[in-house]
Amino acid sequence: MSVSVTWYSHACVLIESEGTHLLVDPFLTGNPLAPVGADEVSADVIFVSHGHGDHLGDTVAIAKRTGATVISNFEISNWLAAQGLTKLHPHHIGGGSNHPWGRVKLTVAHHGSALPDGSYGGNPCGFLFSVGGSKIYHACDTGLFYDMVLIGEEGLDLAILPIGDNFTMGPDDALRAVKLLKPSKVLPIHYDTFDIIHQDPAAWKDRVEKETSTHVVLLKPGETLLL
Repeated sequence: MSVSVTWYSHACVLIESEGTHLLVDPFLTGNPLAPVGADEVSADVIFVSHGHGDHLGDTVAIAKRTGATVISNFEISNWLAAQGLTKLHPHHIGGGSNHPWGRVKLTVAHHGSALPDGSYGGNPCGFLFSVGGSKIYHACDTGLFYDMVLIGEEGLDLAILPIGDNFTMGPDDALRAVKLLKPSKVLPIHYDTFDIIHQDPAAWKDRVEKETSTHVVLLKPGETLLL
């Protein structure tokens, strides 16, 4: 089956397989790099990694417009229910679920998770997708952690890793993450949205491909990778 991954900048990606649209961390409104608006993007399922506004983003508006189910941790699911959403699937770290389009499991992420109103957002997470015959790991917002070795044992076709530094892994730790995960391909994200996370992805690509066998895919916001 064909699987495509479109990067909408920051941590927002759209995974498409067999007509199903899986949207992760839809921060579009207020995002200076976003190539689409919240009223344009497609979504059958929305995944929210943690409660920060630049990841929760437009989840409520998009879910209400599209009727998408939202998958997130239990605390965020409860918060979204209070915002009027009804199609919710709560998880916690290490838990997964099967769906007609494939499977998702929540992974550890080292970060914070306060919601926009300051309420408790539970534990942040990453997502491990099995979709269309491909294994995709979206690390979302995290620092480096050695258990990435265990995630890599899944046999990853694609890892999606932050490189921006300051709030997440920077280029050095993201390179170390590639060495732990050993994916076939890696897509760097979470950089250049704000000045404080400006990076040179081409320089990072050179380092990764000199020191590992992983191919680095550089996308501009709105561009798509076919797996």
